[in-house]
Amino acid sequence: MALRLSMTVLSSFSVVSPNHCFRFRTFATTNPVTMSLSENPSTSSTSKIIDSHLHVWASPQECMEEAGVDGALIVQPINHKFDHSYVTSVLKKYPTKFFGCCLANPADDGSGLKQFEHLVLKDGYRAVRFNPYLWPSGEKMTNEIGKAIFKRAGELNVPVGFMCMKGLDLHISEIEQLCTEFPSTVVLLDHLAFCKPPLNDAESLVFSKLLNLSRFPQVYVKFSALFRVSRTKFPYLDLSPHLSEVVSSFGANHVIWGSDFPFVVPECGYKGAKEAVHLIANQIPLPSSDLEWIMGKTAAQLFHSQLSSAKQDFL
Repeated sequence: MALRLSMTVLSSFSVVSPNHCFRFRTFATTNPVTMSLSENPSTSSTSKIIDSHLHVWASPQECMEEAGVDGALIVQPINHKFDHSYVTSVLKKYPTKFFGCCLANPADDGSGLKQFEHLVLKDGYRAVRFNPYLWPSGEKMTNEIGKAIFKRAGELNVPVGFMCMKGLDLHISEIEQLCTEFPSTVVLLDHLAFCKPPLNDAESLVFSKLLNLSRFPQVYVKFSALFRVSRTKFPYLDLSPHLSEVVSSFGANHVIWGSDFPFVVPECGYKGAKEAVHLIANQIPLPSSDLEWIMGKTAAQLFHSQLSSAKQDFL
């Protein structure tokens, strides 16, 4: 896991739309965000494109032009752990463009529940991420604080995302228990629950367990960070069978695209992350109506998005 970064160092991140490239630089948390902008040819689409998984923090990456993405869910990066001030500042500055996913704090003292409520009710976060590797040693996400946050998320109509980086099989029993006990809480499985195209029976079994989670109506799957779960290079066509089966099991309205910016930039570029989904969908092939759900309609529905229709839309 990355160490927590100091917010006092020079930092930058880039955000782009079909029309503008925005580069944000901060020199300290107390300094205002500055913005430079350059005109670019715009593209139009009949429906909004929403990226359900990107991060912002100190990044050297140049801004990505002509991506054609209208809105995004910013996921609190592990770099800043439970200090949400940087992401919150972006959400407050651009409330019609970005919505936030906070990071659940499973501290033994229970302070994470109050922090979660504050982030949702005061700062407007619309999702929360459960990272099982942040739980105290020997504790599971089904412990007292885990259940309290998960239950409260359902009451606040806030989806809970799970990052099963070390494998779905290690955490699926916890996810199933939480879904069973709290059926009103929506669940997001980040990055296909880290299920790569199976090479053996054991991996096939894990993927079948992922598909079996479709028995819980509250479970959604992020078709995100494709470079992490594919065994091939761009455009990651080995994921076509995965996407086909996930859509067949969950329905396209339970599948959400996400880029995992900025990690995706050196892999295939931000625009490539979006194009890959279209190429994979064409190989299946998926109807255009399904692709619209995956690329934006599902996210808009889940996160109650009311994106601006102005031409300045970005990321």
